[in-house]
Amino acid sequence: MSDVHICEVGPRDGLQNAKNLMPTEAKKAWIAALAAAGLREIEVGSFVPPKLIPAMADTAEIVSFARTIPNLKVVALAPNVKGFQRALEAGAHKVTFPVSASRAHSEANVRMTPDQMVEEVRRCASLPHPGVEIEGAVSTAFGCTMQGVVPEDDVVRIAAALAEFCDAVALADTVGYANPAQVKRVFSRVKKEIGEKLEGAHFHDTRGLGIANALAAYEAGVRGFDSSMGGLGGCPFAPGASGNVITEDLVFMFESMGVSTGIDLDALFKARELLARAIPQEPIYGHTPLAGLPKGFAPAATPR
Repeated sequence: MSDVHICEVGPRDGLQNAKNLMPTEAKKAWIAALAAAGLREIEVGSFVPPKLIPAMADTAEIVSFARTIPNLKVVALAPNVKGFQRALEAGAHKVTFPVSASRAHSEANVRMTPDQMVEEVRRCASLPHPGVEIEGAVSTAFGCTMQGVVPEDDVVRIAAALAEFCDAVALADTVGYANPAQVKRVFSRVKKEIGEKLEGAHFHDTRGLGIANALAAYEAGVRGFDSSMGGLGGCPFAPGASGNVITEDLVFMFESMGVSTGIDLDALFKARELLARAIPQEPIYGHTPLAGLPKGFAPAATPR
């Protein structure tokens, strides 16, 4: 049993903003390698119109493939009822809904206000979905490139509304505006309001604070984290949104602290090689893969 749970979002959040399309078969090989490294939850795609995000056109096929991997929770993103129905038909184990706390971003991203999006998720939750988890992700929870400051009261209010009918709630720093003090404060406020329904943290590394923010969230009691291999990612509808916290560095940080992730770093580096070969024109990042593991490094599960 790991001490923290990491969901790899590269196949969705990473590839949706990439300039180069990854072939479907390469996606499958990459996802299989990620699972072989010990990742037990992978967000494999989103059910959005292909004309808007061509990289997600094969999501149904990818979900179907990922379901054949033992002990893997297959996650997909959906922005509305139609997307949710497609996710159910494809067989996703968990569906995440992006609910922006910024009105400007929400209207650009899903063509709805935040409150309208909350009601859209409520409608989805009222539909039969046996065995399928629903997560409400409060995006732009720490600031927005369009709106600027996002009031913390709005974040708490939206999270509380989602907690009424979602299985879990996450907070996302979609554009990388957060700092560690803010992360601790906002997560503490939301947890006080909704308790254990608050499960996840999703950070971007736009200003180099992604991993510091992840540590701050951990210190605030968060044990579920999203990350993206190679730091791929960003929101096509949020100007300036760069890549996610780097999976390889996040795993190394926790393991070096003695916090078990259940992920094998050497196998993770092999999965990274598949990613690099599949989209060689795409820049990928990561301090740990480039520097290598320190001499004498022992993962958290190894007796010290």
